[in-house]
Amino acid sequence: MEKLTLTVEGMTCGHCEARVTKALAEVSGVKSAVVSLDEGTATVEFEKGQVTEDALIDAVEEAGYEVA
Repeated sequence: MEKLTLTVEGMTCGHCEARVTKALAEVSGVKSAVVSLDEGTATVEFEKGQVTEDALIDAVEEAGYEVA
């Protein structure tokens, strides 16, 4: 199991937080995603070798947010 924390820009409310959480959770191989609006982060646990950092970044960006 791997853990990665991304800095997410553009979240302004709880709905944004939920949208990023959903986008990350839908990536195949992701076991959990904890998104913090206050900290501007998304911490993702995923199966090693099944998920790439680029796939996680793409999911966040497709949801309409930026990864710093």
